[in-house]
Amino acid sequence: MSKFYEKVAYRDIGEDIQSQKSADKWIFRLLLIIIGFVPLIVMASVIEVQSPLITNVSALTGGSKGDLFTHYKALTILIITILAVVLFVAKILFMNGEIRKTKLNYAIGAFAVAIVLSTIFSPNISIALYGQYNRADGAISWLCYLALFFVAMNIEYPNKVLNYILYALYPFVILNLFIITMNFYGNDLLQKAVVKKLVMLFLPAGSGLSEGSVLVGTLNQWNYMSGMFAIMTVMFLTAAVLEKHIVRAIGHLIITIMSVAVMLMSISTSGFLTVCAMMIVVLFAALRSEKKVQSFIMIAVFLVATVPVFHVLASKDARVWTESVGFIVKSNPYVKEESALVTSVNGKVEFSWIKKAYAAEKFDLPVLPERKTSAGSGRAYIWGKGLELLKERPLFGYGLDTFMYNFPHYNIDTRAGMWYDNIIVDKPHSIYMGLLYGTGIIGFIFVIVLLVMSLFIPLKMAVKQNQSTIWILGIAWVAYLLQGFFNDSIPGVSAVMWIIAGILLSMTLKNKEQIDGRDN
Repeated sequence: MSKFYEKVAYRDIGEDIQSQKSADKWIFRLLLIIIGFVPLIVMASVIEVQSPLITNVSALTGGSKGDLFTHYKALTILIITILAVVLFVAKILFMNGEIRKTKLNYAIGAFAVAIVLSTIFSPNISIALYGQYNRADGAISWLCYLALFFVAMNIEYPNKVLNYILYALYPFVILNLFIITMNFYGNDLLQKAVVKKLVMLFLPAGSGLSEGSVLVGTLNQWNYMSGMFAIMTVMFLTAAVLEKHIVRAIGHLIITIMSVAVMLMSISTSGFLTVCAMMIVVLFAALRSEKKVQSFIMIAVFLVATVPVFHVLASKDARVWTESVGFIVKSNPYVKEESALVTSVNGKVEFSWIKKAYAAEKFDLPVLPERKTSAGSGRAYIWGKGLELLKERPLFGYGLDTFMYNFPHYNIDTRAGMWYDNIIVDKPHSIYMGLLYGTGIIGFIFVIVLLVMSLFIPLKMAVKQNQSTIWILGIAWVAYLLQGFFNDSIPGVSAVMWIIAGILLSMTLKNKEQIDGRDN
């Protein structure tokens, strides 16, 4: 009997290591599916929505709702997260695996608890759990992001992990360049019979796409496309700058130019501002590279190639200038000036020299706020109202992705912040505002601690060790957090970036362990 217990107590360390490597390999494959495949999913679905409000406003009412970009992305992420977590738990329990010791674990756990509590105490629990039907930014999605981040942070990767990540994203950039270019030049792919049949494959019988549906790209909307392809631009540019192999560097540079073209055609300022801010970091990384001449040649080629791309696109649509350079230089050379003597209002031509007569009687009309748009295309107004809402539920917030059902719509002061007074605000237009409103002050503090640590730890290692993988993934993660000031979270972007952040932390902590081991 004693020999039996002795045999059980004895573990084959070599076998455990092999099992751990096998588990890590399969988990990494699952993560690559999310990185490379999930953002490409565009499949129409019909979802039954139960609105928490009784209203006749179509955007706020329940019933059957159609979605093209979110449902199947979120479903795939959920399934892969479950599989990855099961494999990871099996590795820890049965293969003698270990969880890296870092204070990040406490921040992750605390933020996860805050999400759960904000959902439990939410006045709209079902919405807070799943999120809006066309965004899926509720508690389930955010717990998936955290789980993927944690798992990615605690597995080992092959030496060519960076190449796997970058090559997995090549199809995403190329396909979206094709889709958005077609849309930009008036040939929307969603009007093609083959594409329409493909995206409607899983729709129930009798369902169809609503009139006016367009396909901008594989992400939900212009702002998301702009933000994501700003991230792609700086990530692939940094990869081109730090890549020692010239052929791979040129390949990354080509993808960089494609990414910036997609960003410009997305007609949104958030991506342009992100790229401008991140160029400082890219230049710093180039200064730290071993092949400085090659690195700066890559940057120069990128800048030179971007000029004709910008000119061609702005010539086609002057908004390309307005939503990029126009943020700094207000005069737009691509806008054709019209005669000041003639104006057109509602299809009627009017001449400025014609004088109009008005009745002499005076009427007492209500004083209306002057129509104008607040900073950030109305974002300042939205954030201000969001903070006012938070005062009523400061600790745990309202639950994630419930913004539309609590925002004060049709206020008369909307015209002073968003120009119109009949707009339905369905999202906060900022990841940070969404988290603060959704999880309250407690959850927001935990997530800020988590994000600061996820930046500080790799930055310290990047400066100390100067590893290209940490620089490239770190710049991508910073770009995601930067564009998040102006964009919301969606599964096709956030899942990818939280996994990349997890891989970044894994590489960083592994290097730290090796350095500490040598020092001891």
